[in-house]
Amino acid sequence: MIQFSAAGKRYGHKLLFEDADWLITPESRIGLVGANGSGKSTVMKIFAGSETLDYGSISRAKGISAGYLPQDGLSLAGRSIFAECMSVFDDVHAMEKEMEALTRKMSEVDHAGTEYADVADRYQKLEHEFRARDGYTLESEVGKVLTGLGFHRDDWTRQTEEFSGGWQMRIALAKLLLQKPNLLLLDEPTNHLDLEARNWLEEYLGSYPYAFVLISHDRYFLDVTVNRIVEIWNKHLHFYSGNYDQYLAAKAARKEQLESAYKTQRERIEQLEVFINRFRYTATKAKQVQSRIKELEKIERIEIPEEEKTVHFSFPQPKPSGRIVAEFSNVAKSYGDHQVFAHVTFMIERGERVALVGVNGAGKSTLIKLLAGQEPLTAGEYKLGHNVEADYFAQDQYKELDPEARILDDLGELSPSSTQTQLRSLLGCFLFSGDDVFKRIGVLSGGERNRYALLKMLLYPANFLLLDEPTNHLDLRAKDVLLEALMKYTGTVVFVSHDRYFIDNLATRVFEIGDGKVEIYPGNYEDYLWRKQGGAEKQSAAIQRDLTPERPADRAETKTAANPTNGNATSADAADSKGKRLNPIKRKQMQDRLREVEEEITKTEAAIALNETQLQSFVSAEETQRQTQALADHKSDLQSLMHEWEELSGALDTAG
Repeated sequence: MIQFSAAGKRYGHKLLFEDADWLITPESRIGLVGANGSGKSTVMKIFAGSETLDYGSISRAKGISAGYLPQDGLSLAGRSIFAECMSVFDDVHAMEKEMEALTRKMSEVDHAGTEYADVADRYQKLEHEFRARDGYTLESEVGKVLTGLGFHRDDWTRQTEEFSGGWQMRIALAKLLLQKPNLLLLDEPTNHLDLEARNWLEEYLGSYPYAFVLISHDRYFLDVTVNRIVEIWNKHLHFYSGNYDQYLAAKAARKEQLESAYKTQRERIEQLEVFINRFRYTATKAKQVQSRIKELEKIERIEIPEEEKTVHFSFPQPKPSGRIVAEFSNVAKSYGDHQVFAHVTFMIERGERVALVGVNGAGKSTLIKLLAGQEPLTAGEYKLGHNVEADYFAQDQYKELDPEARILDDLGELSPSSTQTQLRSLLGCFLFSGDDVFKRIGVLSGGERNRYALLKMLLYPANFLLLDEPTNHLDLRAKDVLLEALMKYTGTVVFVSHDRYFIDNLATRVFEIGDGKVEIYPGNYEDYLWRKQGGAEKQSAAIQRDLTPERPADRAETKTAANPTNGNATSADAADSKGKRLNPIKRKQMQDRLREVEEEITKTEAAIALNETQLQSFVSAEETQRQTQALADHKSDLQSLMHEWEELSGALDTAG
């Protein structure tokens, strides 16, 4: 459909990428990844036609339509939401009007005449195309998309200008999905979506009939939507088959293979240089020396680009609180006549990590504000436990910062024991690099100031953290640092996040807010969904039928357990599971083992390729024998791994 050939692009004096060859086919489901500033959004704009290449060429097949959703900046006005979405079908409406006019004309002309035949023929062609474009179900399709993206039916008649920037982007996304372009280009589409809308978008993209390329900082979203990753790294495009998890494994294997080849090449170069230097002036060795000089000149040197360092920062741990951290007793909260929730009773204990979930407007931020003491209760009682110190991170936390302070100086005052190198590394992880660290806080954008406010909170955290959407404005790298810090944190956390991977790895309990209630579920988001879908009831019924499937382990225990090994998700388990619906824990174990097997297959294939390369260069008879045996062993390992992969894949497919 669309193809880059030797493509390159600069942004000012900075080279983003060069020598890029990339073909997007009609079945492509691509995740575009890379560090901030590497050129991901620029690539999307080039595909959309709003930017041009500086080098090379881009070719498009005839009839290709590309639909582009930027990160932000879109604003709509002048129509209701429903009318705005229906406007994407103006050509279909024109067909409908022409069909109505043709119907009237057919009733007026002589049925036996040629004019009637011409009109009827035109009507038939139009009606066929109208059906093909789903003309009779347009309103239903618009309603389905709007509902999926979180718009209540009462919102459909509201004017678009009444909605905030995030909801404006949802409207723009709805229009784009309804247009169904041949190539869908989505730049961080999940930024403005809650979990329910993200889940719906995942399913929608799963059945999308054409190609799409998306940028996302949501790892789970990438894992379930794409089957290929394109990474912009070191000014080149690198291609990986599979989802984000598989990309990480393949990238690690590719790096390992590159380092091995680099080491082998360095050893050969050193051997040649030693020989040349030793016998350069020995007449009897002149021919051999010249031969090695030519070989040395022909070697294309392998380079290992400098990797972006992973930041591991040891945040100080807070002083311990009492066992009971917070307690609600029959709490209610209302704003005028609008009741958010009532009769809410729960207890939060030391060390818990509680995720608040629910649709936008359900009351997640309100509950966090009540816990932080930022809002008064309407009714009921709220108690903080012994030695509890609460700290609240709001969505607009940046308002609490000193606008005149410089970032690096401000952070240095907060952490005088840290070196400038440590502080700059941490700031770099939260996307402040180069001269950015010397900026005054007042000149930063709202998102940048929120990132900085979150970093300041984590440097010396209280023992009860209340975090309202801390993952907003963070890229994958910064989210990993935040997740690692909170998983090591010994205090108590209550948080709101729309990042599924973040919740799954952090939460030990989930509080669902909606319909004026707070429902409590043990475990992480995956466990919460399993229970919502009736998993607990089905499991109880299965136990009564003596099927005794596994019970999901308590999430707090699961987090500390070792990763599944060959003994936990073996091919025997796979065979036993055929014909039964797996419970989530068994499925997760098998999926984890499947990913491990895929990683081992990638590494084994890389090892085979290396063996075969090394066998092409004779060193000694003993070395050739060793490499031949190693190659045979690796091929045997690969055969066993492929057999296990087939059994696991078949079992998961059968279980549904």
